[in-house]
Amino acid sequence: MRADLSQRLLRDMIRIRAVEETIAARYGEGKMRCPTHLSIGQEAPAAAAAAVLRPTDLAVSGHRAHAHYLAKGGDLPAMIAEIYGKATGCARGKGGSMHLIDERVGFMGSTAIVGGTVPVGVGLALARALAGGDDIVCVFMGDAVVETGVFFEAANFAVVRRLPVLFLCENNLYSVYSPLSVRQPPGRSLQSVAAGLGLAASGGDGNDVRAAYGLIAAAADRLRSGNGPQFVELATYRWREHCGPHYDNDIGYRSIEEFEAWRRDDPIVRFREALLAEGTIDGAWLEATEAALAAEVLAAFAFAEASPFPEPEQAFRGLYAKPLGREAVSCR
Repeated sequence: MRADLSQRLLRDMIRIRAVEETIAARYGEGKMRCPTHLSIGQEAPAAAAAAVLRPTDLAVSGHRAHAHYLAKGGDLPAMIAEIYGKATGCARGKGGSMHLIDERVGFMGSTAIVGGTVPVGVGLALARALAGGDDIVCVFMGDAVVETGVFFEAANFAVVRRLPVLFLCENNLYSVYSPLSVRQPPGRSLQSVAAGLGLAASGGDGNDVRAAYGLIAAAADRLRSGNGPQFVELATYRWREHCGPHYDNDIGYRSIEEFEAWRRDDPIVRFREALLAEGTIDGAWLEATEAALAAEVLAAFAFAEASPFPEPEQAFRGLYAKPLGREAVSCR
């Protein structure tokens, strides 16, 4: 792997974690009034995917979307302002943490509904196919999405039309507090489910950013060559609670031993130590990179703090229907 690509991957992972650790540290101030789903511990898939995707490629995500938005190039100050509910947010302060969008860089939106952006991504891929060219669409998703009806429907349509869509599954083992063992029968893998629908399925270690990059790059090459939709499953693990800034290992759905084993496999530490040993980076590079990212993060939070809240009338802008109580829409 080229030195500049390795440095980009490490930098992107450090940046994502710096942003989310700051969100966690400041969430208790009470100024971020929306739920937040952090991806601390599972930064590698997002960084790897963004290094493969072109600026003209598109991406959508679900409720745990900060890493995907940032890695694809989404505007950081606008993201933090959105979490603060400010008018300068990427969704004008209306959506919060789970509704991020930056069309400028091809990040076409995220949603709180599990599987909600899967058909959106497939629709975008259909549009790309009709337009010609070799741009692709990446649908970032968690393991629980594979269990939704809309995934089966959208994946089937993508296979029938041979659409250029990559279903990138970050398997962090849990749907909220439910492990795979209570959601899937013994011996069944998510890759086998995807393959049964006709998707070309592959998978590997989602905490090894190089391995993740290789799998995603190979899938993207197949997509650009017209070989039909791809499914890549990457095993990873979220460190913090399902929703919120804290740790939740005390409530019994996962063991301390499991958590500690995964945390020892920290994707950032793992890659950082490898690059230091290889001489791809040195202490000076690491110190300068971390300092620059810390300054960027602080500036983004200062921007959010200083930004105004939306004017009340903005709540009724951009609606598809007139709000009830103000000339209620007729169903006739």
